Amino acid sequence: MLKSIHSIVSREYLGSWGKKKGRFYWRSLAWILAVSSLPGMISGFILYWVGDTRIERELHQLHASQIEKRAQNVDDQFAYLELSLAHWAFDPKFNGDLKDVNFNSAYQQAWDISKTLMVMQGSHPLAKKVELYLQRPKPVVFNPEYNLLLNQEAILPYVKNLSPVKEFFWTNWIQTPIEEPTSANVDLTLVHKLYGGSPEPFGALIVHLNRDKIINLLQTLTPYDQGETFLLEHNGNIFVSANNSPESMKFEGALKEKVRSLPVGHGSFLYKWGKDTYAVSYGNLSRIGEAWTYVSAVPVDAITAPVIFLSKLLMGVSLLLLILVGLLSWIASKRIHSPVDRLVRLFSSDTAAGDQENDEFGIIETNWHHLTRESKALQNKLEEQLPHMKESFLLQLFRGYLYSYSEQELIDRMEHFGWTVDQHQFLTVYIHLTGFSNLEGRFSQGDEGLVTFVAANIIQEFSLKRFEQADLINFHDMTIGMLVVASEDHPYTQNLREFTEEITQAINLILKMQVVVAISRSSSSIASIPDSFEQAIQALSYRKFENQNQMIDLEQLGETEVSYELRYPFQLEREIIQKMRTGEQEEAVVAVKAFLKALQENNALEIDVQTAMLTLLGSIHHAIMLSGVNPGRIYKDLNMFDELSQIREPDQMSKWFDLKVIQPYIREMEARSDYENKRMVERLMIYMQEQYMTELSLDQCAEQFGTNSYYLSRTFKRVVGKNFIDYLTELRLEKAKELLSDTEWKINEVAERVGYQHSYFNRIFKKQEGVTPTHYREISKNQ
Repeated sequence: MLKSIHSIVSREYLGSWGKKKGRFYWRSLAWILAVSSLPGMISGFILYWVGDTRIERELHQLHASQIEKRAQNVDDQFAYLELSLAHWAFDPKFNGDLKDVNFNSAYQQAWDISKTLMVMQGSHPLAKKVELYLQRPKPVVFNPEYNLLLNQEAILPYVKNLSPVKEFFWTNWIQTPIEEPTSANVDLTLVHKLYGGSPEPFGALIVHLNRDKIINLLQTLTPYDQGETFLLEHNGNIFVSANNSPESMKFEGALKEKVRSLPVGHGSFLYKWGKDTYAVSYGNLSRIGEAWTYVSAVPVDAITAPVIFLSKLLMGVSLLLLILVGLLSWIASKRIHSPVDRLVRLFSSDTAAGDQENDEFGIIETNWHHLTRESKALQNKLEEQLPHMKESFLLQLFRGYLYSYSEQELIDRMEHFGWTVDQHQFLTVYIHLTGFSNLEGRFSQGDEGLVTFVAANIIQEFSLKRFEQADLINFHDMTIGMLVVASEDHPYTQNLREFTEEITQAINLILKMQVVVAISRSSSSIASIPDSFEQAIQALSYRKFENQNQMIDLEQLGETEVSYELRYPFQLEREIIQKMRTGEQEEAVVAVKAFLKALQENNALEIDVQTAMLTLLGSIHHAIMLSGVNPGRIYKDLNMFDELSQIREPDQMSKWFDLKVIQPYIREMEARSDYENKRMVERLMIYMQEQYMTELSLDQCAEQFGTNSYYLSRTFKRVVGKNFIDYLTELRLEKAKELLSDTEWKINEVAERVGYQHSYFNRIFKKQEGVTPTHYREISKNQ
């Protein structure tokens, strides 16, 4: 069969063009045609001949099930109405006293009855009207208004329709009994007689149903636009019909006889009427004292219409699919052969057409061996570049750029680069070189990369001797990172300490620099290496700020190592700010160096020194703003705090303050037009700091500086931001607090030292500080 398909396609459709193709092309085309068309034809036959019958049967079953459910809904509607009327009939308003009530005088009771009937009428969707009939010599009816029946013509419908002896029953209420019953004068009605404790009824509650709503309810039993539905009484009479046309009445009469001939219960059958076949479903509806039978007849064509359409559609689609399969097979064969053809052309562009027809894969195989040899040569070159790729991977791992990789993916990549990670733990080491500023003469500014390169080679040499797996990253900024992969079964602490001592001694000897080594906590997870490395970097903040060799092991770092108390030199801070305000650059730089020296006492940590220097920078910024100058304009909106936090050596910090903070500020101040006034205020402030213990006054100071008190007061307020007396009070109280904290002098002696009388000193101190001098001294000593 495949050979015949091959020959037909080749001869009839492709002609001479087909001679350019090889054997692989024609075989693939024949197989694709066979594989794609035969299953479709078989499945199409099965779907048409088997699926059509199955679907039609399922639709009939679904239709019967729907009719039963909808019939149950109809039954529930009637049952709810019966239950509601039975409940209403025993309402106290409808007791036996009604037969003797004179409603002409008891109008309130008549109004209550009318309201109750209106509520009853609105409580059920099928109810059209609810009436109360009272049997008297002069009968009364509420519908819902009170009416007195005075003539026989009005009384006759109630007498005729209430004649059955049943207490609770359904009936077709004939409005005019003397006329022939029709749909226009007959209502489906539910009646409940009222006895009120007597053997004979004195009246009745009558519920007239809305015929249109009843018909709509019955039409739900025919879910299609075609068909008939009706209800049969127990005696076989048609109680209610959804269609009263003459043709429908004939069909309903014949169908009624057929249903009565069947066993009592529910079921379904096919019924032939004229040219149409109907699917008939019937069943019982149990009502008060009797049983109704519902009958629903729907043309079979209406039920199976989707199946007929589906069959035609399936035939059309199958034909189109067959055509499409042929077209797609031809396209697929060309696409399948296309890469083979490209490979053949790529391998041998000069090969003749006849060679291609023989066997395309022969040409591919010959050239494949050639490519394999070239691939091995490239692999060798790749292995030569592997160390550089390994270093690049380690750098990305340290920096946290591989956060999107899972743990298993990281393990696979590390094993690919030659690491052994199974049952191993990981440590990161961060090495920082200090003392570069002390190497003037040997190295110049900008040689940091060269120094780091030399140190990295020294560290690499020692790491190969100490560790089985240790790899370095040179950051070229006086810092080096290292990853150590150690076995979980072997301790590493002593080995690391000896390694640290070796590299420290070597770098001290060769480079004349100091080494700070930070070692992270061990981890068994590769994904946690970036965090461990970041912790090692942050651990440098715990180094002693002096340039000395140190090792910081995070495994052993604890609170006991921070056992000193850093004292912030406030006096030197004020001196630095004062020197800057008066334009004394060299003196300000000297004060900065003294400030750093004071911080370095007691083996201060780097983190504390940096924090203190950042505080100093903040105080300088604050003082600049108080003097009316915008720091952003002076420092060109640079992030000064970030720059300062990157500096780790004292000399570099003092140089940075000189170049980046002090000089720009003094240049700005010298350029301002009111600089002389500010210099006068600064000199006044210096004078006040020297003479605060004397009886200073604004007039005295104005005379001292050759100006008047008004001008001096206004200038002082504009420059300092405070008036003269407030600044003098703050100055004296600051000095007083220092004496209270640092000396044992009596309170009156402290008051005299800062220029106050004892009694006034106590009042002003408590007013400004909120506590008395004695209490302040106690608080200061307890801190």
